Amino acid sequence: MTPASTLWRALAVWVLAGGVTGCATLTNWLPQSVPGSTRGSVTTSAALSSAYRLEVNAPPELRTLLITYLDISRFQSAPEAESITASELDRLVAAAPAQARALLETEGYFNAEVKVEKLTAGTTSTLALPVPLPLLQVNVTPGRRVQIGGVTFGFEGPLQTSASRLDADAKALTERARDLWALPAGQAFRQSAWTSAKSASIALLRAEGYPSATWSSTNARIDLAKDAAAPTAQLELVAESGPLFRLGELRIEGLQRFDAQSVQRLSTFFPGEPYTEKRLLDFQERLQKSGLFEGASVELDTDPATAANAPVVVRLRELNLQQATIGVGFSANTGPRATLEHIHRRVFGTRWIARNKFELGPDIQSWSGEFTSHPLEGRYRNLLSGSAERLRSTEELRTSWSARAGRTQDTPRIERLYFAEFQTSKLDNPLGRTQSSALSANYHWVWRDVDNVLLPTRGLTANLQAALGRSFSASAGNAAPSGPFGRAYARVTWYQPLGNAWYATLRGEAGHVQAAEGVVLPDTLLFRAGGDESVRGYGFRALGPKVNNVVFSGKMLLTGSAEIARPISPKYPAFWWAAFVDAGDAANRWTDLNLAMGYGVGLRWRSPVGPLRLDLAYGEQVRAVRLHLSVGIAF
Repeated sequence: MTPASTLWRALAVWVLAGGVTGCATLTNWLPQSVPGSTRGSVTTSAALSSAYRLEVNAPPELRTLLITYLDISRFQSAPEAESITASELDRLVAAAPAQARALLETEGYFNAEVKVEKLTAGTTSTLALPVPLPLLQVNVTPGRRVQIGGVTFGFEGPLQTSASRLDADAKALTERARDLWALPAGQAFRQSAWTSAKSASIALLRAEGYPSATWSSTNARIDLAKDAAAPTAQLELVAESGPLFRLGELRIEGLQRFDAQSVQRLSTFFPGEPYTEKRLLDFQERLQKSGLFEGASVELDTDPATAANAPVVVRLRELNLQQATIGVGFSANTGPRATLEHIHRRVFGTRWIARNKFELGPDIQSWSGEFTSHPLEGRYRNLLSGSAERLRSTEELRTSWSARAGRTQDTPRIERLYFAEFQTSKLDNPLGRTQSSALSANYHWVWRDVDNVLLPTRGLTANLQAALGRSFSASAGNAAPSGPFGRAYARVTWYQPLGNAWYATLRGEAGHVQAAEGVVLPDTLLFRAGGDESVRGYGFRALGPKVNNVVFSGKMLLTGSAEIARPISPKYPAFWWAAFVDAGDAANRWTDLNLAMGYGVGLRWRSPVGPLRLDLAYGEQVRAVRLHLSVGIAF
């Protein structure tokens, strides 16, 4: 027999068998072991292997379970080298009902009826081809699903002893464990849900002071009485708490460049306090955000012998003492640029971190530098910083510099910054030059409650700023060029999923400067709108009060944005398209605000380092389309 004839015979068998079975039931095939077929010079005998079709008649979710795990289904799809004989197939058929009932019990069906029938294939063939394969039918009547009838949840050990003595913390923990039990009465019983509920409850005890907690007994009694309205399961659990662990000394590993004091000041807990998993996770997060370590893990020594004073093991991987980064980029606001950033994490051998960043482009040249101390008590750091910038936008050139000294505090959700600042700026435009300086006391407050800091889809962020100070003007022609001022600014962003695939982002921004009429302030303290992170469809800093058609900065700011987005395709969840509407303006009086509208569409790439946004926006006031490109999130 030639290879070509073998191929045609196999195809004919497949077509004929497919025509017989139809599509009303779920049927699997094993074409590898067709009796009488040949592959090259090797002949497979029907006595040595057995091929068959399988049909499972059951509710859809149970049919998927049986098709996946029944041996007669798995062997049907086995390679030819692992094919089974007819006698082995008979053994699998005989074992299938018991195996199927065991699988159905994991889904809560303890009264299921399962029958397996083997239908012999026909013997006639007018084309002298192999006869159609035998059919195995698995017929399932699942019966009623078991429901949870009641739950008995008990405790043993020190936790129960403390709770019985009315210790408030212990009593609250036992009540919380019972309240959070995930498989209450009335719910369907499933083995996977039973296992998950037990794991979650014991994990709660281990996270709240009892890391050696375990189950002393768990039992699910199934009542299948025929006179009962429905089969029920009575769940009985007893947890052995083990001792209450209290935090002891820090055991720090991996320090070479930095000292233990910087680690200890981030711990925020004291020896003798009850252990909680959250305390250690918060400590670990602060270490990772400190700017000193590439990696950090914080674990409790769970030896019951040391429970009264359990050591906390801190394992660290330090960052390099110095680090330099060179980059190139492009922004629709300031055009192309090159950057150089350098960090020294123990400058001059002190507990201070020095950062310097240089930015060079056609429209912007800047330097910013800061000294921040290693962590101090209360998660504070001291701060000294300065900056200088030369920025060209629209028809103006702004030159500015600043110096500040203060203190910052970083908590899991809130960042606080207190500082005194001196700044000066010089603005050149077609109407001349304006120059002013200011000394101010400032407070900045940033709050984040989002699901992901880099790529948020749910939550809220807020940035609030306040300043009080005095300006010193060097401009001529002003009756009262200098004087006191107050400044307030707020920016709030809300992220919210809409259904399974849509995501909404709302942003609001407002600013106000209070100063006497005629007082000249540095341009860096005033406001403008327009650009990537403001009102798309307009140029960077293009919206503000105008004098002789020249844009200046204003004392008032109001902008807003609404955006919806969704992934372009489920295959590429990191790529989204978006539609948005922006509005905003800056002015010297609230009544002078004339909100400029911008709307358009865009693309998003949610990269591991933050979102990259490409937007095409139409500015209603300028009646023009503008392309915007930005990376990252503005808080």
